[in-house]
Amino acid sequence: MSKPRSFNDRLFALRLERSRGDLFGMLERLYGHRPDFARFRDELTEVLKAAWDERPDRLKWRDMQRDLEPDWFQRPGMNGYVFYIDRFAGNLAGVAEKLDYLQDLGITYVHFMPCLKPRPGDSDGGYSVMDYTEVNPALGTMDELEAVTAACHERGISVCIDLVLNHTAKEHDWAQKAQAGDERYRDYYLMFVDDSLPKAYETSLIEIFPANAPGNFTYYEDIDRWVWTTFNEHQWDLNWANPRVFLEMVQAMLYLANKGLDVLRLDAPAFLWKRMGTRCQSEPEVHMLLHALRAASRIAAPSVIHLEEAIVSPAEMLPYLGRGEHDGKEGNLAYHNSLMVQFWSALAARDTRLMTHVLRTHFPPSVTNATYANYLRCHDDIGWAVTDDDAGAVGVSGFGHRAFLSDFYEGGFRGSFARGALFQVNEATGDKRISGTTASLAGLEQALEEGDAALIDHAVDRILMGHALIASYGGIPLLYMGDELALLNDYSYTQVPEHAHDSRWVHRPRMDWTRAARLPDGGATPEGRVFDGIRHILARRSGIAGFHGAVATEMLDAGQAGLFAFARRAPTGPVVCVFNFTETWLGLPASWFRAQGATKLHDLLSDAPVIGPDGGIGLPPYARIWVV
Repeated sequence: MSKPRSFNDRLFALRLERSRGDLFGMLERLYGHRPDFARFRDELTEVLKAAWDERPDRLKWRDMQRDLEPDWFQRPGMNGYVFYIDRFAGNLAGVAEKLDYLQDLGITYVHFMPCLKPRPGDSDGGYSVMDYTEVNPALGTMDELEAVTAACHERGISVCIDLVLNHTAKEHDWAQKAQAGDERYRDYYLMFVDDSLPKAYETSLIEIFPANAPGNFTYYEDIDRWVWTTFNEHQWDLNWANPRVFLEMVQAMLYLANKGLDVLRLDAPAFLWKRMGTRCQSEPEVHMLLHALRAASRIAAPSVIHLEEAIVSPAEMLPYLGRGEHDGKEGNLAYHNSLMVQFWSALAARDTRLMTHVLRTHFPPSVTNATYANYLRCHDDIGWAVTDDDAGAVGVSGFGHRAFLSDFYEGGFRGSFARGALFQVNEATGDKRISGTTASLAGLEQALEEGDAALIDHAVDRILMGHALIASYGGIPLLYMGDELALLNDYSYTQVPEHAHDSRWVHRPRMDWTRAARLPDGGATPEGRVFDGIRHILARRSGIAGFHGAVATEMLDAGQAGLFAFARRAPTGPVVCVFNFTETWLGLPASWFRAQGATKLHDLLSDAPVIGPDGGIGLPPYARIWVV
């Protein structure tokens, strides 16, 4: 007589059946031609069951809760905060001591920047991982990560960390075995006995870091092999055409999920599949892999969702949120890089026509079982992702506009308010990217240098307008650490040998806890105004049902180049959001708002009526209003 299955076993079986087609349907298309596919399928099922059996009960209850509330990450109460652990609080123990600060700010989602064990020395900011099961010893231990995550959960804060999919450090155990000649592990990577195939691939590949990591392959004399190294010579690309790599990564993913992580940021997923004659980015197999990885999470760690880091064109980005056969079954979150680029573009040009065109043309009003991660700045540089076609549609030169933006935000363009630094200048293409903190790019650094009160006002209002925009557009607004304190560029990075070559460290300052201790100060200082303003924006956002991530976002024509407008088309009635991207007063008639369905003419952000005595609605420099 067979032993009755436990409740946990039965629940696992139900979850497996629910997602079996999504998992094995994708994997059969990827690997079904291999003679070892049946064995691989059985091993994967065993890995999923083992991870489920090891999953703590408190997380299984979390799984159940989120089964009943599958839109938890789309709700307007989700407000994000992103930081490097060492630069925020020194280590994981320090983070636990700062949770009051985050909770007071209104944060319900934190992203710990790369914290898994990196290679020694240059680790590309932590993205060159040598062990997926250990935390960077400088930051703490896996037990401490688990404890901090549990403490966050007690305060209603969800936790995200990075899982680097495309590559490992060359010091990773798999790579070490490959270097020692183990053929099984050599097949985990893309290794070549001569340079004929690398040269053939290079004809269609793009250099990611041309200045300090040119090319996409590295020759290692000690093993007499060429290795595919898209990002750096110490980051070896994994061979995802080998199902063993998928199996290993699922084990790593579920190990981390069982430590209490809620969101896994999948790093560099666009590069997972290689095909001769292409850029080897966003190939169809990439989406099959991500669809299958998401299904594996749904089976063994259902409360965990995936944030897919695809900083690509809009047409390429949307499939990472699931399109076609992957609709609703791939990533739950993806960075809205275009929103960030278009914000800075419109701010420099004082013209929102390109922004409106791009967001209307390339992005649907809503996406299934997913939403955007919206941000003004992050740890990375800003690449001016403005296509010639989009620029031409509004009557400007793509090349000229991209050059203008680089010059403007470097601070060299006449009349610029910005202070930034160039990153990865490509002389062959003219591509120039920009580094800088939100406050410095928005003009606060220059305004403080000049001691000009009016310029300080404008800079503060630019910062707050931007945060009101990402809080209302649709998705989770992400604050990069220190933006709420209006931290300026940190030029001391040039004195740190491992950072000096990389201008992105200019916008990765250490948290200024002395400044934070003085806040809120009632708006007596620029940083006080920014802190109070951002905290207010997040608090107001949390109470607006129309800002749920599933609510459609419709681009509107305000009839003036300096104004950007959209409506959140909620079932309870629209919220019409308008932003003035200029330093001059503009206005709209009340009839325009009424035509959009906003009849009360009440601003939810200021909680005040907006109609003036003349029947119009005045919009001061860098105004932001959410009208119902």
